[in-house]
Amino acid sequence: MDGNIEFTMGLSQGIAWPWPIAVYLFFAGISGGALAVALFIRFYKKQTENTPFLKAASLVSLVTIALGMICLVLDLTNPLFFWRILVFYNLNSVMSVGVIALSAYIPLVALVTLFAMEEEIKAYKPLNFLLPIIDKLRGLRSPSEKLVLVLAMSVCAYTGFLISALIRFPIINTSVLPALFVASGLSAGAASAKMIAVSVFKEDLHSKDMHTLHGLEWPVMAAEALFLFMIIMSLATGNAGAQAAFAGFHTGVWANVFWIGVVGIGFVGPLLLNFATGKAFSHSAKAFYMSGMCAVVGMMCLRLFIIYAGQLNAI
Repeated sequence: MDGNIEFTMGLSQGIAWPWPIAVYLFFAGISGGALAVALFIRFYKKQTENTPFLKAASLVSLVTIALGMICLVLDLTNPLFFWRILVFYNLNSVMSVGVIALSAYIPLVALVTLFAMEEEIKAYKPLNFLLPIIDKLRGLRSPSEKLVLVLAMSVCAYTGFLISALIRFPIINTSVLPALFVASGLSAGAASAKMIAVSVFKEDLHSKDMHTLHGLEWPVMAAEALFLFMIIMSLATGNAGAQAAFAGFHTGVWANVFWIGVVGIGFVGPLLLNFATGKAFSHSAKAFYMSGMCAVVGMMCLRLFIIYAGQLNAI
């Protein structure tokens, strides 16, 4: 085998990208979205302390990107040769550019997580060997956080650019897809980090950070719904190939995944929990976790729908 890697081989026949790719897109979106929201709040509020939400977001980001990379590597034809992707680059390939971004993003996420979790590392003696590393690199914290914020948004968008390059699949081949993936990543990433912040790092349900996040989630959800509407309308009113692909939204099992999983659970679920229940319940921990899980499940259903319905409804 030579050093050149063909990243688009086989993408025009059947289901070339199965569920592990959807799971990878899910984890990458959660990772980028959680950390981007946490760092945005940190910079906007000029926070200097390691808040429970920052700790939760950095931990969620590190774990999910690691799980996502495992899914991506295991889906390769020859997983043991994954290192070739890290050595041989083709700047004309969206995947290759994404690998470059991930190669910078992953170590920076690990570094940001070390800074955010410093108190926990001090309290857990087996990890105290990391403290000298944190001290030596402390001066890099601010530039690392600024750079990783840009990379986190890039990772969310990259997952959309990666698959939107497939021209034979109208549902996938749309310029709106990266924006949709950014919005859904921010929504589900913030929801995941909120649940970990409250359950693990004992964040108050009604703290200032939680209040800020609650205010942000509705505009983000509205943007996500708008991007979905744009994709649907472009297909419904497009050429013959686009209109044929539109069938993916109203026929077959993946249409059910879209309307029940994405729309019903992902959009309607949080709205009902927050506005159609009593004030006491909507402000309870039970409603908080249910709403968060709705956002996460809805995002996973969206990734599955895009991957499978997109490939099954080719031109």
